[in-house]
Amino acid sequence: MITSVLVANRGEIARRIFRTARSLGLSTVAVYSTADAGMPFVDEADAAVHLPGNAPGDTYLRADLIIDAARRAGADAVHPGYGFLSENAAFAQAVIDAGLTWIGPPVDAISSMGSKIEAKKLMAAAGVPVLAELTPAAVAASDLPVLVKASAGGGGRGMRVVSRLEDLAAEIDAASAEALSAFGDGTVFCERYLATGRHIEVQVMADRHGTIWAVGERECSIQRRHQKVVEEAPSPLVERIPSMRAELFDAARKAAAAIGYVGAGTVEFLADESGNFYFLEMNTRLQVEHPVTEETTGLDLVELQFAVAAGEHLPPEPPPTVGHAIEVRLYAEDPLHDWQPQTGTLHRFTLEREIRVDSGVEDGSEVSPYYDAMLAKVIVSGPDRTAVARRLAGVLERATIHGVGTNRELLAWILRHPAFLAGDTDTAFFDKYGVGPGTDDAVVRVSALAAALADAAGREVPVRVPSGWRNLPSQPQRKSYRVGDAVHEVEYRLTRDGLVVDGNITLLDSGPERVVLEVDGVRRVFGVAAYAGLVCVDSSLGNVSLTPVERFVDPADQVAAGSLVAPMPGTVIRVGVAVGDVVKQGQPLLWLEAMKMEHTIAAPADGVVGELTVEAGQQVEVGAVLAVVGEDA
Repeated sequence: MITSVLVANRGEIARRIFRTARSLGLSTVAVYSTADAGMPFVDEADAAVHLPGNAPGDTYLRADLIIDAARRAGADAVHPGYGFLSENAAFAQAVIDAGLTWIGPPVDAISSMGSKIEAKKLMAAAGVPVLAELTPAAVAASDLPVLVKASAGGGGRGMRVVSRLEDLAAEIDAASAEALSAFGDGTVFCERYLATGRHIEVQVMADRHGTIWAVGERECSIQRRHQKVVEEAPSPLVERIPSMRAELFDAARKAAAAIGYVGAGTVEFLADESGNFYFLEMNTRLQVEHPVTEETTGLDLVELQFAVAAGEHLPPEPPPTVGHAIEVRLYAEDPLHDWQPQTGTLHRFTLEREIRVDSGVEDGSEVSPYYDAMLAKVIVSGPDRTAVARRLAGVLERATIHGVGTNRELLAWILRHPAFLAGDTDTAFFDKYGVGPGTDDAVVRVSALAAALADAAGREVPVRVPSGWRNLPSQPQRKSYRVGDAVHEVEYRLTRDGLVVDGNITLLDSGPERVVLEVDGVRRVFGVAAYAGLVCVDSSLGNVSLTPVERFVDPADQVAAGSLVAPMPGTVIRVGVAVGDVVKQGQPLLWLEAMKMEHTIAAPADGVVGELTVEAGQQVEVGAVLAVVGEDA
């Protein structure tokens, strides 16, 4: 009988499991790294054990420390969540050997699916459709494009699309190196790449008594860097093809039966527009996107995991799928700048209470560079897909998110896009349609004006003489703000007749946190929140984050021309040049890893590497000078 569960994970999935555990009357134990000491999941557990260090290899991937923590805290069960050690057969066996209950599938099932190469052979033998594996040496021009894929792990790590045969060897080496770093196994293989495929997956749940459920399908085709961004249930493609659901469910049950599966798992397929589908992999754990299945079936999949682990029987058939649910992953990243992760203090984080938000953060949380960039999963469900999409877009647009840049504008743009609403959601979505228009320059300008007026209002003296007011005409007030790479200068005057500024704008009211403007005859309310080095402006026009530009720059803060600075905190994983090398504009010089993603630092112009201040394995902070490229003498 389970009485206390340790969750060998962090963030939103730890909170999610704690929620169900509490409802079942179980006590909860968290483990946490040094960087996570102030995160909400730590305080929400009944007990918590510190794992010294920050890197996953020192903390959440240390099976010995986690099992010792369970013993010390009196836990009698371990739930792995997803990621980290969730699909590590050795960890599952160690948990069992320690006399603890493993809330997961049998060790042999995990092992059999741990290698994608061996998994595909098993599935083919079980009658599950598969894409033929291509050995790298056997790939011919007629096979292109191909996908180079890590045999171990997932999450888009160790994956490369290759369209030219001459690029294959280098991409295999790069994928193998990334896979070795991420999973400790550099084995890769190739398969035919379907550039416009659909990513369809089936949730399975199996008990120890032979019952195997196929609990609805999900579509997760909209991805960046092979990582999911939007997930929904049911699949728009499957809804259009009457026979496809039954065939998918049959294949998923065959896959689970072939390996004696028990517990919650997901069988992933790649499908084409005609309804043909092929086995990709089986995730022997709970998926990030499980909430959309819960919202459309009424099930608590975590509760079922506990029940199956305790030996209980599942009913003969799962409940039917009703309505539609869409989940978006809210990432701390900048889609317009190569998906760069964003770190820092999340000053405010507020979304509507009437919807489901599975979040790992709250006001004041620190977003560190050590882990995945996902802040929260935002889920809306209802009877109609289009209505659900539009409501979710509105929820994102009205959210208050201050302190860390996110992809929320991109998500709202996707949800309102005609192609998405029509169900055109294949894996080439971003290739076809881009990543959104970005923030309109006119919106930035009026938001910067609101920020400047709020700042001025906060400096007014008690007798309410407006800041910047003069008895006689004078020079305009000026304040500059940076948004991305652009600087916006605000110029205005406050006179007897009110605000004087370029454009058809009238000031109706202003205070330190709220400015009301009439813009082209339309009244707009701007909420303004100022923090150290940051001003966030929220309005019905959009959400804009501004960095005040100081009039006088400290010489110590200036860097030499041609300097390449770290765009985020991270680890240097590879250096491709040496001092004195001649480089071309756009040539990759070094690679950074941050928040489970690899980022290339390229030469800003033709020249010579004059300085190189880092080496492989070195941790760097945002803004650190990595190298300097000077003119070729």
